[in-house]
Amino acid sequence: MSTTDSTTAPTATEDKLAVVETLYRYAAGLDLRDEDLLASAFADDAVADFGPATKKAGQEYPPIKGGGTIATALLGSLSRLDTTHSLSNPRVSLDGDTAHLEGIMACQHLPREDHSRHVLMTNRYDVDLARQGDVWVIRHVTVDNAWTEGDPTVLAGI
Repeated sequence: MSTTDSTTAPTATEDKLAVVETLYRYAAGLDLRDEDLLASAFADDAVADFGPATKKAGQEYPPIKGGGTIATALLGSLSRLDTTHSLSNPRVSLDGDTAHLEGIMACQHLPREDHSRHVLMTNRYDVDLARQGDVWVIRHVTVDNAWTEGDPTVLAGI
């Protein structure tokens, strides 16, 4: 039987799981409307670019800079919606204290006052991360839309 010393560096498998956990914090922060949880997924100097995905839905959404700013902006833009975000097929590559994740996020959006309307977007996430203390955080994320079903005007609050 082996014991783990608290100063032992994480294994590659542990790091890969921790990288994926960052996207789980992000998704849960969005869906639970938990600004602190959402912000915990981002580095202070992070950049989030949702432009490729939102352009396909007929909207312009410029890149957002700064972890706290990103969290505030996302929660503001989703404030009238009920959402679920589900990550699948995460592929993680590691390089020391940096990582890259590619994955698919299924994003369901429904107007809080009218669940008879929805838009389901399946988006490709391209994410660069860095180790910050004992957690991983997003440094840069680009989101592109793979396909959309439903009413894209739901995203605009219409």
